[in-house]
Amino acid sequence: SSGINAEYGELFISFLLFLRMLMNLLYSIVLLSFLGKSVTLKNQEYADKQPNIIYILSDDLGHSDVGFTNGFIETPNLNRLAKEGVLLTQSYVQQVCSPTRGALMSGRYPIHTGLQHDVIYPGEPWGLPLDETILPQILKEYNYSTHAVGKWHLGMHKWAYTPLYRGFDDYFGYYLGGQNYDSHRNEKGLDLRSDYFDENGKFVDELRWDLDGRYSAELYSDHTVDLVNKLKSEENPFFIYLAYQSVHAPHMVPQRYIDQYSSHITDKKEKVFAAMVSSMDEGIGNITKALENAGLADNTIIVFSSDNGGNVNCVGKVTSSNYPYRGGKRALYEGGVRSPSFIWARNRLSPSKSNAMSHVTDWLPTFWSLASLQGKLKPNKPIKTKPLDGVDQWLAISENLPSNRTEFVINIDPKPIRCGHQVPHAGLRWKEWKLIIGQGCPPSGWYPAPGLTDLENPCGPHDSYIELYNIIEDPSETRNVSDKFPDIVKMLTEKIQAYNATAVPLGNKPHDPASNPKNFNFTWMPWLDMFDEVPDETYTLTNELWLSGNELSEEDISSSRDACLTSDQVIDLIEF
Repeated sequence: SSGINAEYGELFISFLLFLRMLMNLLYSIVLLSFLGKSVTLKNQEYADKQPNIIYILSDDLGHSDVGFTNGFIETPNLNRLAKEGVLLTQSYVQQVCSPTRGALMSGRYPIHTGLQHDVIYPGEPWGLPLDETILPQILKEYNYSTHAVGKWHLGMHKWAYTPLYRGFDDYFGYYLGGQNYDSHRNEKGLDLRSDYFDENGKFVDELRWDLDGRYSAELYSDHTVDLVNKLKSEENPFFIYLAYQSVHAPHMVPQRYIDQYSSHITDKKEKVFAAMVSSMDEGIGNITKALENAGLADNTIIVFSSDNGGNVNCVGKVTSSNYPYRGGKRALYEGGVRSPSFIWARNRLSPSKSNAMSHVTDWLPTFWSLASLQGKLKPNKPIKTKPLDGVDQWLAISENLPSNRTEFVINIDPKPIRCGHQVPHAGLRWKEWKLIIGQGCPPSGWYPAPGLTDLENPCGPHDSYIELYNIIEDPSETRNVSDKFPDIVKMLTEKIQAYNATAVPLGNKPHDPASNPKNFNFTWMPWLDMFDEVPDETYTLTNELWLSGNELSEEDISSSRDACLTSDQVIDLIEF
């Protein structure tokens, strides 16, 4: 009987343990249900609201030129937004500015818009093709007001290429690629304007002679603050495209920003550059304060990015840093195309870090998805676009899921550029692999932030037409493993050839002397009535050189070295 009692005792204890587990399970279910409802209610409040969207684009900002990537420059406002938002660790752009801006606006690779070669220089009669349906045009079909501030750089030879004729309601900024920060002149021609439609719907282009001497970063920040204060009383959502001039050359900034760095940076040029970044950061802080004061912050999404890597070539004194990434502006290496980026949306995103691969073309479909509430809202009229290269990344970002893309074309460019590659080049990222064919540089070295130990900065051609890197294992691109993985090289080369078969001819046009601002009272004005949309020539990637893997010729080596000068004498070769 004692054995039976012991057996019943064990069963009773097991029953009590079972009841305890059951109670814990029920408690957990009730708690999770309650928490789930509260989270759902909070998210639901904003899931049914179209968000305001502000896209902030810095110019020539290096990966290590901001605090949130462990840079040496003080950027407290950007740091806070990055910490509160989602840091995008694999956010890619193009290697120079016009192509990035065109890809952002169109959602399409530069090889598909004719912007794959270099940039639009002053007086050149071409731009982002008019048959592209671009981002502000799409958002307007969902009742967004659309506003552009700062640098345009997508064509200005005809009014049809300027912001208000591409879907923006108003614009304050400059059409060209660069200018003096205070006088707002390029080649003695004024290029600062306020464009808008008056109460009768008539287009007005107001040249801002009155702002001579005002620093551009402060002007663009203040204008955006004014926009926010104006828009707080509007019922419809808004999209603001804020494209700072900072930190493109020429490097100049008011003294009060330089004084912030009087202690820990001794070099004068490095101080000026750091102060330029701080000026932009201060402005972004003022904008976020305006959003808070207007009661708009809770329903606003802010994206921050650079248009390409920091400019570390053809600039004389190097003040920018893309470290630990290789190269910089104009290069296909990570330092030229991997951007310091984040997205901030207080009531939609939890603070986190996303390693999802994304490309600048992705923002158009992502913003389109947000504007339409993931397809719940229909546009005012059907929207027709050319085939998009971008993909909607919202779920990947908001739910920390794998990226919706596994590859992207870095670029395919058949012609050399000033201060850059001197032979045809192409690049592709596929999963963890990156292939460069031709010449990925200059610049090709590693440029640590000022004050850190300098590494070798090779300024010349690499020794092979083919470079393959495992970007996950070797993000600094120090080990070319093309000889170890010939099958990967072959597959990615075939992918590049397939992409090239879809490429359109280069859109570049030669300088037109009729554009001279002297002809228009020393102002830059659209000077053409007609534009030839038919390209002059085509190009296909069929030459054996792309597949051979042979060493560069002596002529190529000489050309590359000539293109990699760092004397102040070549500053006039850059795009302003």
